[in-house]
Amino acid sequence: MPQYLEFGLDTFGDVTAGPDKSLLPHAQVIRNVIDEAVLADEAGVDFFGIGEHHRADFAVSSPEIVLAAIAGRTKRIRLGSAVTVLSSDDPIRVFQRFATLDAASNGRAEVILGRGSFTESFPLFGFKLSQYQELFEEKLDLFAALLKQGAVTWKGNLRPPLTNQRVFPPIETGTLKTWIGVGGSPESVIRAARYQLPLMLAIIGGDPLRFKPFVELYHRAFAQLGGTAQAIGVHSPGYIANTDEQAREELWPDYKQMRDRIGAERGWPAMERAEFISEIERGSLYVGSPQTVARKIAATAEALGISRFTMKYSAGALSHEKLARCIQLYGGSVIPLVREMLG
Repeated sequence: MPQYLEFGLDTFGDVTAGPDKSLLPHAQVIRNVIDEAVLADEAGVDFFGIGEHHRADFAVSSPEIVLAAIAGRTKRIRLGSAVTVLSSDDPIRVFQRFATLDAASNGRAEVILGRGSFTESFPLFGFKLSQYQELFEEKLDLFAALLKQGAVTWKGNLRPPLTNQRVFPPIETGTLKTWIGVGGSPESVIRAARYQLPLMLAIIGGDPLRFKPFVELYHRAFAQLGGTAQAIGVHSPGYIANTDEQAREELWPDYKQMRDRIGAERGWPAMERAEFISEIERGSLYVGSPQTVARKIAATAEALGISRFTMKYSAGALSHEKLARCIQLYGGSVIPLVREMLG
């Protein structure tokens, strides 16, 4: 078990409802996300992440710009993506944007690279879904070369080569902390080890302990490739209120609506209340009072040996006011309880 467990919060910028239950404009949601990040900083949270999406139910398509606004209003919290869809972006521009964020935030930027669980960005930016795997592998290879911060000579199949090319701005000190987001693919785990990058496990359903073989594979891959394994983190959804009953009742309607909307696109059946309760009690929904959520986080951290736990605190139209209270409880109660439990 790592000596120090970092705590994060992240959001996809879910479009939330206002006091009259109607959905807020995207612009207001973005402003609310900035306020929520400021609150997380004040509450003692270590990391705040924002996801990238290109669809009506999520407000943020350019996380780096929102993160830069947050950087200007915060002091210590680390800021990053959750995730950056590298497959449909340009690795050089991604590096430049996060290097700029790192400068603006005085060294607090991170990036989590992934393929994303939504595909809207591919037709939007002119990429072929048939090249889903090849795009990510080649662009990650180029991004890994950029992390070395020297002149880059690189050749791939999908873009022109680079010869002794410098990329600006450089990271001021050290390197840009870069995670690989993994949703359930052993190949992705091995890929992270091959590039010697930290691993962020997206555990959004089922018993979190089912990811223990991935943790073991990550360590085995490092042992075989040489070097010391990097940090491992877990990203899971959750929601905190004063009591278990309050948390469940407040989250259920909006969580079900969001889950059913996305599920309909993917051929999933509608979510029943029994499945929701099962995910809370035996799965990967961290929902309840501060004591309940803290116990569950501590159990996951001990079982998987992680260095960071990040909770996706937003869920569909769940209001900004409820999200703000959740953030306060997470920072003010859950984090101290988990640290006490882990000793």
